[in-house]
Amino acid sequence: QVRLVESGGGSVQPGGSLRLDCAASGKINNIYNMAWYRQPPGNQRELVADITRGGSAKYADAVRGRFTITRDNAKNTVTVSLQNNSLQPENTAVYSCYCLTRVLDERLDYWGQGTQVTVSS
Repeated sequence: QVRLVESGGGSVQPGGSLRLDCAASGKINNIYNMAWYRQPPGNQRELVADITRGGSAKYADAVRGRFTITRDNAKNTVTVSLQNNSLQPENTAVYSCYCLTRVLDERLDYWGQGTQVTVSS
């Protein structure tokens, strides 16, 4: 089992920045990819950024160049962060942390509870 706890959401004016953090605990040695997803109001959840165990990142076209995902593989926890710069109203969404674990042939997905990001003037 893995537990994901997000922090750092909130309200910001257009052009502002926010940093989201997600701390993973439990069987963290089984974690492979970690990612941030978001679900804008009235829309489906979408991938924002993904990062592998080795630190290779990929981004959605809409955020590439403005958002940065990083990962810290410590001894007892794994933290994945999302630095959001130049936020715009269309970035308003519930942002959720995700991780993929693998043990032999078993794959399990875990999600955090989500954190609200609101961009408005």
